[in-house]
Amino acid sequence: MKKIITTLILFTGISIAASAQSAKNDESNCYLKWAQKFEARGAEDVADGTYADVIITFRNGSDAECFNGKCEVKDGKITAMYTKMEDGTYSPVKKKLRYEFPVTITNGISKTVLTMEDELINVLFIKKIKPKKAGFEKAPEPTDD
Repeated sequence: MKKIITTLILFTGISIAASAQSAKNDESNCYLKWAQKFEARGAEDVADGTYADVIITFRNGSDAECFNGKCEVKDGKITAMYTKMEDGTYSPVKKKLRYEFPVTITNGISKTVLTMEDELINVLFIKKIKPKKAGFEKAPEPTDD
């Protein structure tokens, strides 16, 4: 009987810890939240130029950090990335990339870049997200008139 109770308590503790951990990951992963918004709404094409209103994400496993930044786009490809500092200045992203290839942009999100430290980097063009579509208007309930 003691073994059964101990086993039940152990499984309950493990399941509570696992659900708390998954809830923490879901809440804290800013990249997934933004990616879902881009997928749901779509995004306008990104023209060549300098964009000071982007979000640069750095992901490692299920952890993600999102920073304000700016980037330069030429011929539909990202040529430079900068993270915004607290004092308003910009610092270039100085990560050694595992592969050198053109970083293209699809649906407002850049192609994922892999660093030598197995970190994943994406640039999100948040001002290019299409506006939220209007929902259906609810019909009134019937009355006794």
